[in-house]
Amino acid sequence: MGRLARAGLYAGALIGPFGGAVTTSILPEIGAGFGRSAGSAASTLTFYLVPFAVLMLASGTLAQRWGPQRTVRIAYVAYAVTSALAASSWTFEVLLASRALQGAANSFTTPVLLAVIAASTPKEKLGRALGLFGAMQAAGQTSAPLVGGLAAEVDWRLAFVVIAVVAVALAVLGVPRTDAEPERDASLRSAFVPSTLWPALIGFIGWGCLGGLSFLVAFRLDDVFGLGAGQRGVLLTGFGVVGFLTARHVGRAIDRFGATTTVVVGATLGAGLVAAAGTSPLAAVVVLAWALTGAAAQGVLVSINALVLTGDSANRGGSVSVVQSLRFMGAAAAPLAFVPLYQAHPLLGFLVPAGLLLTIPAIVTLSGRGAGTRRTPRRGGAPRPR
Repeated sequence: MGRLARAGLYAGALIGPFGGAVTTSILPEIGAGFGRSAGSAASTLTFYLVPFAVLMLASGTLAQRWGPQRTVRIAYVAYAVTSALAASSWTFEVLLASRALQGAANSFTTPVLLAVIAASTPKEKLGRALGLFGAMQAAGQTSAPLVGGLAAEVDWRLAFVVIAVVAVALAVLGVPRTDAEPERDASLRSAFVPSTLWPALIGFIGWGCLGGLSFLVAFRLDDVFGLGAGQRGVLLTGFGVVGFLTARHVGRAIDRFGATTTVVVGATLGAGLVAAAGTSPLAAVVVLAWALTGAAAQGVLVSINALVLTGDSANRGGSVSVVQSLRFMGAAAAPLAFVPLYQAHPLLGFLVPAGLLLTIPAIVTLSGRGAGTRRTPRRGGAPRPR
């Protein structure tokens, strides 16, 4: 059962991104099912992401109080129930409510799983473990539009049935037990410390300017190269495929060189690739640059997870939940920030986020060679990356 629980620990990384992105390719079908436009159906994404990101500010701390095993099982059961509600939605409003509840349930899985990985993995292998977790997240993000599209060939509701079944299976598996005891006195304030806030800022900028930029790439493939929706969808999956293939290598690099080095390399590489995707006159170069950006994104995301999990916070679960929350808030802010720039001049839509990514090395320097890497954690954490 220990091995099965360990497998469930990593499989749990897949279901959150999968559930969030599963409606991206079936918005016309969802809209048609309720007599709404595809644009209106797009609100199913917002209704999932907003409670997910906001509740994650506190979910890790609450999980510290309740214990990870109980928290994760309850969250998976709630995820299954709300997915079943989405599959059986009789009005559009019920679907939106079910999506909001799905997002709320998922906010209690990802940060808890990361904290369990840190508590149950030898320190010299933590980077590789986080890399595998990142690979599974990328797999969920990438496969969701495909599975949703295939399900919609029969009935879009089947996509939510699949999610519900998987969530039940994960609830049965649970997560490995660790030596850490529930911390009844864990407070929200204990998560908001410098060793958390610096990686959170990096996550906000990094994911907003990398993973949150796919819509601008789609705009450019349409505006400049005249590619249709199907072609754009296929080409954009390169980001997730490359992210999946490279995440474990990023983890190994963290174990060897340290998270501060890999986050700087990932952000710098990402800046160059984003600029190339926004300026190249060749569609093949744009597609290749965007696919390689998936590797840069993993360089940032896996590294910030390592930084916060090896930091000096007494509330490790709460700290990682804050970082993950800011990551998704960055993605949510990207359209608001970059669409007006793209409309003013297409180059600005890409060069400004590229410039923001280049601020990450300076942030790492200001934080004192990487937030969370200077002192030994108070409770059960690994020492700083070397």
